[in-house]
Amino acid sequence: MTTFDVPRLTAVLGPTNTGKTHLALERMLGYQTGMIGFPLRLLARENYDKIVSQKGRKLVALITGEEKIIPANARYFMCTVESMPNDKVVDFLAIDEIQLAADYERGYIFTEKLLWARGTKETMFLGALTIKPLLQKIIPEADFIVRPRLSKLTYSGVKKITRLPKRSAIVAFSAQDVYVLAELVRQQKGGAAVVLGALSPRTRNAQVELYQNGEVDYLIATDAIGMGLNMNINHIAFAENSKFDGRIPRRLTAQELAQIAGRAGRYMNDGTFGATGDCPSFEDETIIAIEEHLFDPLRSMFWRNKDLSFNNLRALRKSLEVPAPHSFLLRKRDGGDHHTLINLARNIEITSRVNSGHDVRVLWDVCQIPDFRKTLTESHSRLLTDIFCHLLDGEGYLPPDWINSQMTRFDRTDGDIDTLSGRIAHIRTWTYITNRGNWILDPIHWREKARLIEDKLSDALHEKLTQRFVDRRAAILVQKMRDSEELLSGVSLDGEVTVEGYKVGHLTGLNFIADISNDKNSKPVLTAVRKTLPIELTRRVQMIQSENDECFAIDNMGHMFWRDCKIGALGKGISPLKPIIILTISELVTNEQRDVLTKRLNVWFSRYISEAIPSLLKLQTTKIKGPALGILYQITEGLGNASRNSLNSLIKGLNDQDKLDLARLGLRFGIHTVFIPDLLKPRPIKLLAILWRIFNEDNDLLKPLIPGRVSIPRDARIHDNLYRAVGFVQLGTQMIRLDIVERLAAMLRKAGKSGKFLLNSEMRSLVGLNYTDLAAAIQYLGYKQIEGADDKLLFRRHNSEKKDKKLNKISRRSKNLGEFQGRSEKRPHKPVGKRVKNDFSPFSVLEKLKLVGQ
Repeated sequence: MTTFDVPRLTAVLGPTNTGKTHLALERMLGYQTGMIGFPLRLLARENYDKIVSQKGRKLVALITGEEKIIPANARYFMCTVESMPNDKVVDFLAIDEIQLAADYERGYIFTEKLLWARGTKETMFLGALTIKPLLQKIIPEADFIVRPRLSKLTYSGVKKITRLPKRSAIVAFSAQDVYVLAELVRQQKGGAAVVLGALSPRTRNAQVELYQNGEVDYLIATDAIGMGLNMNINHIAFAENSKFDGRIPRRLTAQELAQIAGRAGRYMNDGTFGATGDCPSFEDETIIAIEEHLFDPLRSMFWRNKDLSFNNLRALRKSLEVPAPHSFLLRKRDGGDHHTLINLARNIEITSRVNSGHDVRVLWDVCQIPDFRKTLTESHSRLLTDIFCHLLDGEGYLPPDWINSQMTRFDRTDGDIDTLSGRIAHIRTWTYITNRGNWILDPIHWREKARLIEDKLSDALHEKLTQRFVDRRAAILVQKMRDSEELLSGVSLDGEVTVEGYKVGHLTGLNFIADISNDKNSKPVLTAVRKTLPIELTRRVQMIQSENDECFAIDNMGHMFWRDCKIGALGKGISPLKPIIILTISELVTNEQRDVLTKRLNVWFSRYISEAIPSLLKLQTTKIKGPALGILYQITEGLGNASRNSLNSLIKGLNDQDKLDLARLGLRFGIHTVFIPDLLKPRPIKLLAILWRIFNEDNDLLKPLIPGRVSIPRDARIHDNLYRAVGFVQLGTQMIRLDIVERLAAMLRKAGKSGKFLLNSEMRSLVGLNYTDLAAAIQYLGYKQIEGADDKLLFRRHNSEKKDKKLNKISRRSKNLGEFQGRSEKRPHKPVGKRVKNDFSPFSVLEKLKLVGQ
């Protein structure tokens, strides 16, 4: 099958970590010239750097689709398989990971090199043992060398991500999944490096360095690490066991799992592999296959005709569809370049310009331009169309101004990880284009420009990845802990807590808010913090003890603040007016200091409450006895008010002195309610709401009332008793302040004496409602709307038309008024006679009291 008389043809086969690549490099350097094809650009770059360190830059070339470094006297060529120059004659030639000839996407390229690429003195194919039967058919004359793995690989079962050992690599199969895992590891372990096949070599190397130098102990990667990336990995954890292969989602084969798992345990160090995250435990037969390197042999590989015809488009397409010469070779039907050709051949802009074999060849070369974005196929087709048209319409070169405008669009380092990754994908396309020297005037200039842009974007992406997935502070502190048993810590004047110069939290009031993850690595850091904080806490306790009352405050939830820092909260006490104080401070504050703080907050709150609701507190110290004392008790329990109905029996027992004493205490007797007007102001209302909520252990939060607001829509989520505690009662859908209800009732009684009446602006202004809401509200005070002329709102009292009934037997209770409406029974009229005024009558005394509505 071969056309070369090869002096030495060798196939070195075996699992990962057998030293195959190292052997090929050594053999190559034993010759004057050599070339090795690698499956990844990253691998080509890695080995290029390795050979440069031994032979110098003048003798080593790097050739990939996006990067070409070819010194004039280069003797050793590190290439991607796709970019290996066919016309370059070398003594030694090798292809790495030759089993990829069976890969659906790229297999035909490896097969082509297997069939036709040879060194003049030695050719070596490196790969998995599974390809041996196919190699024996294609190159039966080859020497087959099977190399055993240098270290042992063992399955360790399923582990949670938080339980994975250090120096672990977690493998997922999409960029999004990699990012999610990296974020989780950052939160739990302090950080992780990220390796994706789409990363530029510069970004990838910077990320790997984070891992290799110990700054982070975890690596999150795609299956790109399975292709020979050599790192100090002890354990491979699979977060998934399936992937999308470009066509369908599918489970990985045992061979594919082994290729990745083999990255654990390099050289003579044993390694382990297992499952984590959503990946189920491996089946026994899969485990045995990976540990013992026992896999089914490959039965076929992909192939595509390399002798293409460029006579015309039809001839080119026909030559791409030539059937494979052997049954074990599968024709590649939809290669990326082939697919692009089919799409572009439908474009009239393209077909109208293809007039010769030269044009067909140019079009095919354009189709080779890879789409690194992989998702914007329409955009990529547009770019290729523009390139082809420029090449044919001009002098065979792309216009410099157009190239500059295209590349400059991506010369920006702002944006997030996905944005930067997208720009790198774009500029990689242009890096590939600028390496086609026959398309561009001054190709060295444009290659350098593309390289600088890619490097700039790569550095920015590395920084973004590090910022997002590596807690540098935690990582550096962990390193210092390895070298020293004790860490230096301190607290700045503004409360910032630092350990070894890195911020680890903030002291807010008397609470330490940690800024580090809560894992075993944080324990030494927190130990250092605990040694420093007591000194600062003692200083702050002393400050609080001597502070003025203006430095303290309370919010609507009952939380207590010192200089805007929460240090305590009210708790349920023996009564609403006697809550307890609960400290919400660091556990490092001593019991003695807690007593000092509790005493200081008690002193402040006692002053605060005495200034906000003095008239209510005064009721608790009065020496009044008898029925008046009972009234004061109920008013106190109701936080400043009680329904008239509940007090009627006590009111009847009041003597003249009792009434005068209650008036002096600020009580006002209304038709519906007995209340203290002083408590209906904004500051008392805020405090009363807090006290009611704390005592009743109710989390409903009454929104602060707008000063001067006397009515608000009822919120069903708020308990009616909370409204009542702050002086508001319900009339339909509205909550109206107690004193306003009494004044409104008096206005309505006066208006209703003549029977029918209209609502007026004075009533509406008093309550702060529109006419519709006011009309609905007064129906709960015993008034009924009746038809009036011109659709006017006409009202009268319920049952006022039934004058023929005995009025002394009519109940004046109205619907839903409940406890807010007292009795009002009319007695039969007595004969009218001369009224004699009695100054000692109880009614004469009552006239001296100022009643609401009079």
